[in-house]
Amino acid sequence: MADTTQSPSPFTTRLARIDKAWLALVLILIAVAVLDLPQLLPTIGFTLGALGHTAPFILFAIFAIGYLKATGAETILAKAFEGRETRMILFAALLGGLSPFCSCEVIPFIAALLAVGAPLSAVMAFWLASPLMDPAMFAITSGTLGFDFALAKTVAAVGLGLMGGFVTMTFAKSPVFRDPLREKPQVGGCCGVKQPFQGKPVWKFWKEPERRATFKDASLDNGLFLLKWLALAYVIEAIMLQYVPAEMIASVLGGDGIKPILLGALVGAPAYLNGYGAVPLVDALLQQGMSNGAAMSFVIAGGVSCIPAAVAVWALVKPRVFAAYISYAMVGAFLAGLAWQAIA
Repeated sequence: MADTTQSPSPFTTRLARIDKAWLALVLILIAVAVLDLPQLLPTIGFTLGALGHTAPFILFAIFAIGYLKATGAETILAKAFEGRETRMILFAALLGGLSPFCSCEVIPFIAALLAVGAPLSAVMAFWLASPLMDPAMFAITSGTLGFDFALAKTVAAVGLGLMGGFVTMTFAKSPVFRDPLREKPQVGGCCGVKQPFQGKPVWKFWKEPERRATFKDASLDNGLFLLKWLALAYVIEAIMLQYVPAEMIASVLGGDGIKPILLGALVGAPAYLNGYGAVPLVDALLQQGMSNGAAMSFVIAGGVSCIPAAVAVWALVKPRVFAAYISYAMVGAFLAGLAWQAIA
């Protein structure tokens, strides 16, 4: 019998290897050139200018992450899951909101902790806070949306982690949170995860060739990561400012009432590009009339429910626990939006 299976064509193989963010960037610019050629150079100019404006913050973010990776600072995170449960929740929320390690990056560690009986409450606190803020995110958010917004988002990230952790602890014996793990948790992830948290941090990493190599690799990887997402986001921002009527944004997401904040949370999940890419998007929306409260609810809801963060949770726990995770995100985003609207 003839073999009817077909191997992928070389073109298909090469296409699969193309980074989707770079591909989207090129396709958008081609579309602008075809549909409105006079706008192509202004779009590129806007993007380059925005990248130049945020370059100091981007460079700080790149080298900060490289340093933390090279030193092995993620081992400190293990201390958040030691001691009394209330202490665990507090430290998990703080480290989740301040550390540079995303949820999917620590899946093996989280899976091991849950398997040996670590409280879901502390894990939930970390999961909710970690996608929202880290040193790189703080730097880029400060450079684009202002230091006050970045600080408020950090407080909201830690607050959301604390809320989710303590509510989960309170209802730990309820049907929702009892026996939370899947039968065969998946420990793959979006960040190329490996077994972390071994040994102690080495702060003077430059004395060891292997750690110097880690610093170089982490800096290059994160530099390209930030460049592609921010370039894509700034191109989208330029297009939004040019073609999306400001009156439409203001009529839907503007104003001082509860409705814009609620809509910001509901729209945040499907519209979220990426934690870093969302910053220019929010900047464009604010310029077009989005309310401050809606902007905050947008970044909180979108950050927690974006695909990388959500997949990390879905991979390990049962759907009912995942539903609680998303519910915490929506409620926390709404409350953060209300608070920021009141003080901004």
